[in-house]
Amino acid sequence: MKSSIFFVLMFVFTFAIQAQESKINVVVIGAHPDDADVDVGGTAYQFAQMGHKVLFVSLTNGDAGHYSKGGGALAKIRMAEAQEAGKRIGVTYKVLDHHDAELMPTLELRHQIIRIIRNWNADIVITHRPYDYHPDHRNAAIAVQDAAFLVTVPNVAPDVPALRVNPVFLYSHDNFQKPNPFEPHIAIDITAVYDKKVYSMAAHHSQFFEWLPWLNGKLDQVPETEKERLEWLGEARSQKVSPEAKAALVKWYGKEKAEQVRIAETFEICEFGKHPKDEEIRQLFPMIGK
Repeated sequence: MKSSIFFVLMFVFTFAIQAQESKINVVVIGAHPDDADVDVGGTAYQFAQMGHKVLFVSLTNGDAGHYSKGGGALAKIRMAEAQEAGKRIGVTYKVLDHHDAELMPTLELRHQIIRIIRNWNADIVITHRPYDYHPDHRNAAIAVQDAAFLVTVPNVAPDVPALRVNPVFLYSHDNFQKPNPFEPHIAIDITAVYDKKVYSMAAHHSQFFEWLPWLNGKLDQVPETEKERLEWLGEARSQKVSPEAKAALVKWYGKEKAEQVRIAETFEICEFGKHPKDEEIRQLFPMIGK
């Protein structure tokens, strides 16, 4: 009887270990609270729904992004908004306490990023490209790029064990053309979950219903009710699938499925991390083909 119980417990333990090892760990690093939601929200929700682990990181506390609020008071608002956004799509949200609009790719920041990636045991890391209108976005990208190889070096930030396998580092989509335009190596269909992405973004109330409309001269156009605001935000943020993104969708989903995709999130492979083959990409993005 005891031996039977032992074998059952061993089976359960082995199954639990295998299940844990099969989980995909994703880290999305943005410069500000809401960057990760905008760039990866739909893909992140799909990862979370499939039982994988997603961490959204904001390298700044967002304390400058408003027309009438600022400093510590705004930072607290944005922290609370980020936590709510994470809950809405099932991801963990971490906000670092660097000042908005003052981010620099320092050694301290690099080591913070290395520790975050290691502690999450990341398989995938997604961040901005280093070509962008906002210096925080550019410097976030540089800091992540500088950490890409060093996450595997034991003597760098030695208080956290180095990763034995380098993650795949990816850039999120942008429209900047110089010096190099974005290349959509990977395209993920988020048509069916776009409403979840918008719901997550809407948690950043101070940004999408106050600061950005004010910045664009559209504050008087923000609807009153939550339902209307979600529809307004979803329509404003919806982008047509570009020819380049369509070609990537055809590669990963097939022509028939690609024709049905209305909204997608796309990613470019960074040369500084692991160089994945197509089959590995399919394993890392199990929502492809579903």
